[in-house]
This record gives sequence, structure tokens and C-alpha cells, in this order.
Amino acid sequence: LGSASILLELEETGHSTSALFSGDLGSAGHPLLRGPATPPHAENVVMETTYGDRLHKGLGPSIDELYAAITETFKRGGNVVIPTFALERAQELLYFLSAGIAQGRLAKSTQVYLDSPMAISATEIFRRHPECLDAATAKLFQEGQDPFALPGLHFTRETAESVAINSVHGGAVIMAGAGMCTGGRVRHHLQHNLGRDDSSIVFVGYAAVGTLARDIVDGAKQVSIFGEQVPVRARIYTINGFSAHADQAELLAWQKQTGAKRTFLVHGEEDAMRQFAVRLADTRVEMPGPNQEFVL
Repeated sequence: LGSASILLELEETGHSTSALFSGDLGSAGHPLLRGPATPPHAENVVMETTYGDRLHKGLGPSIDELYAAITETFKRGGNVVIPTFALERAQELLYFLSAGIAQGRLAKSTQVYLDSPMAISATEIFRRHPECLDAATAKLFQEGQDPFALPGLHFTRETAESVAINSVHGGAVIMAGAGMCTGGRVRHHLQHNLGRDDSSIVFVGYAAVGTLARDIVDGAKQVSIFGEQVPVRARIYTINGFSAHADQAELLAWQKQTGAKRTFLVHGEEDAMRQFAVRLADTRVEMPGPNQEFVL
């Protein structure tokens, strides 16, 4: 469970070097997966820069904001739609929703719909592999507790079950993919809730430029969904403290630990990449363009 980095030890015509590919770097301090491992040393590093230009909001305040968004929306009589990545984000949200109900910060009557076959399958895999989890979370499973369970949880695998959620007009937390709203079932839930001023849309992950999620986050007054122009009247929340990606400080610390003589920056928007590049020291920085080749 989680992401992986790949280290290549290379030799050709008597010349040897190493190349470390970061993959998606995790953020420390989250309750599900173990913290990221210390990277090995490598002469060349190819690393992601998703959040190379910013620091994350603290996890504690982000949890508080999530609970407040849900409580306020329910008071208005609406639903909370959370576009959710199926792997890790969905399970982490279930963990916090379960904790919120157990602590009395959310009503026990809260109805939560996990409307994603992939996320449901992933949750079952998490349950089967507590050895991959953070020690405190693994201990809960060992003690017979399920941190992903809550009284009003509904797993909706079938299409008919997903469609039936449209008849729920208030008091529901609807988690569905895709996280950037580029496809999946969440678009149907946005179509039914985005135009309601009593509902809320809560974004808890990265939204790339050009995606429906980014358009909504950036303040679009109406968006096109399935060819229909849908007005944006729902309250929009963007809570970035849940991100599974390392933030700028964590990225810098990871790169420094590699001791890389040459660092290739990838997987980030150009502005974020450039802001990150100027903070790197003691390494040659490359920002590859399409079809560009490098000799290691």
C-alpha cells in the first residue's frame, strides 16, 4: 500500500551511475500509511513537484474544517459532495468521519455514501493489510476495531444504487470518484448538487489546470456537465491539508537526503516547478521538455 520510489544502479561501457525516481512522495504525519522511508543516495534524481510551490495546511485544522463544512451544510438541509481519489484518500476520509462520529463532533445519524467500486475494493484491501499501516491504526485492527466503519456507511457498487443517491436531498456525505471530476460517478452528483445553495462541494485533493474540479475551485459561475450548463450555487470548500503528496518543505528535505548531483523536476505545473527549482542547492537542476534527451 502506498507509493514507491525506484532506484536504478546503471553501468555502461565502463561508466557507472545511479538514478532514483521519486514516484509520488508521501506526506508525513497521516494516520493510515507508514511515513515515507528515507531515500537512498543517488547521483541523479527524477522527482515530482506537485506541491513544489506551497506548504500544506496542518492536518488538525483541516479535520476541523471538514467537520465544520459537514455540520453547516446539514444545518442548511443540503448534501456534502466530496470528489475522492479511490486509493488512500477515500480510506483516510472514512477514518476521520468515523473518528468524528465517535468523538461526538459529527452526528451518529450522518449518512455516508462511498460511491466508487474501486474505492470500495481498495478499502477492503486496506482492511486485509494492517501490516502496511501506521502503528496506531494497525493496533486498532489488532484490537478488533475497524477505523473505516461508521453507523451510516453505505457502499454503493452497483449503478442502480448510485442513481438512488440522487433521491437523497439532505444530510448525506457523498464520496465519489474521480478526485479531479474528470470522469466517474462524482459528475452525476455534481450535476444534482452543484446548483443547490444548501449543498456543499468539498475538495480535498489536487486539482490540475483544465479539469472540472479546478474550474470550480477557481470560482466558475457555471460549468458544463454532460453537455448541460450547471450553475455553481453550492458552497465550495478547498481543504488541502489532506493531501497525500509531500509539500514544498518535505520535497526539499527528501531531495537533500538523496545527495543528488543532478535533479530532474517532473510531474508539476511549470510555475510550481520553477519556484521549487530556485530553492534547490548543491545540485544541477533540469526541467525536461517534451522529447528532450539527457546523457547520464
